[in-house]
Amino acid sequence: MALKQELAERLGRHGQEHLLRSWDDLDEEARKVLAEEIESIDFDQLDRLIAEHVRGDAAATDLNDDLVRPIDVVRMPQTDGERAARRRATEAGEEALSAGEVGVVLVAGGSGTRLGFAGPKGTFPIGPVSSASLFQIHAEKIVALGSRYGKQPPLYVMTSPENHDVTVRYFEQHDRFGLDHVRFFVQGQMPAVDLATGKVLLAGPGRIAMSPDGHGGTLTALAGPGDAGCTPSCLAEMGDRGVRTLFYFQVDNPMVEIADPTFIGLHRQAEAEMSFKVVEKMTPDEKVGVVVLVDGRPQVIEYSDLPKPLAEKRGEDGQLAYWAGSIAIHALETAFIERLVGVHRLPFHRAIKKVPHVGPTGEVVKPAEPNAVKFEQFIFDALPEASRFVVVETERAVEFEPLKNAVGPDSPATVHQRMSDLFGGWLEQAGAVVPRRGDGTVPFAIEISPLFALDAHELKSKIEPGLVIERPIYLR
Repeated sequence: MALKQELAERLGRHGQEHLLRSWDDLDEEARKVLAEEIESIDFDQLDRLIAEHVRGDAAATDLNDDLVRPIDVVRMPQTDGERAARRRATEAGEEALSAGEVGVVLVAGGSGTRLGFAGPKGTFPIGPVSSASLFQIHAEKIVALGSRYGKQPPLYVMTSPENHDVTVRYFEQHDRFGLDHVRFFVQGQMPAVDLATGKVLLAGPGRIAMSPDGHGGTLTALAGPGDAGCTPSCLAEMGDRGVRTLFYFQVDNPMVEIADPTFIGLHRQAEAEMSFKVVEKMTPDEKVGVVVLVDGRPQVIEYSDLPKPLAEKRGEDGQLAYWAGSIAIHALETAFIERLVGVHRLPFHRAIKKVPHVGPTGEVVKPAEPNAVKFEQFIFDALPEASRFVVVETERAVEFEPLKNAVGPDSPATVHQRMSDLFGGWLEQAGAVVPRRGDGTVPFAIEISPLFALDAHELKSKIEPGLVIERPIYLR
């Protein structure tokens, strides 16, 4: 009873005492779980978030032409001088990789629900010919980097509480895909609250409705203690390994050029603390955030927050004024992350969602309309805190085709086609003959494992010129 009283007093100070209404009906194990969940919540912080994002006490920033400006971007090279500068950046990145100063962070807390797939999204089979999973493709790129530069970058995989155990087992079942070092760490969570009242929702008797705290939670999770406090944090381990620069990306994009030495080199040359890769937005309403300057400071504005007049604004050349679409590929210095989590907490954003929950009388409520607020942090909100940064353009056809939907855009069909077109281009650069449709796409599946060739230049040394590709092919 002492524990119940202690929890009740704590919850009462924040108007959340309803979380104990099923306490007397729970067994000892269930009470322990509920107590741990309650103790994990920073209710002072939650009160502030409810005031700001539920009751709406905070005023929104008025984004307009007086406040928002385009940001400088390192564009794709067009001149000999620009190509030479890129080569120098590539050499700087290669030096960092050869010195073992680069680590890789893979955000993989999501599930395959929208794909109609039961399991972590990273286990989804996406190879156009091989059906290799997203995890396998990403891991093989890292193994290939190790072969090329003599030091394999360590991999840090952020999971969620729901998929952590399954993800770890998947890697173990596949002998970690040949990785020298992979470590898994779990994303943080935040309680979901009722949209009308701000009350924390219960997912079941004695279970709080928790949800991931967003990809911005990666930074806090990297700095958190590992294995119940018995092992150093991921950040501390990186320091011990001599890792200075982290390459960050999300699991759903199989096209990512992991630890791309040119990007790493541009980041290092600029002495940047955080850097972004961007692609040119295709349309004003494309669902990607844009990197801009807001009142002189670098910032990402989510597509849903970008006012229509700004989204549609064009320059004299007809190009969108705010075209630099963020694709969740970043480079960050470990020292920057340490400073950030030590003195600054990324802001939370609200997401209004449908959250099933237990009602006041114990009934299960399955809402037909959005009923709850979830709180999420976005990693790109670290950008304004960086003393130096660089924004680098990459080619959409080379590096951006995320897997999100079962059909239509960003689906297995579009990913397969984009990967096949990319690998078909590599083969053509190596002297092979690849048929093309009228629209330039290849008519069948082509796949090249990173273990066979990491890029077109490497492929050129492995196939005979004049090779004719007439059917689906997988080179591994």
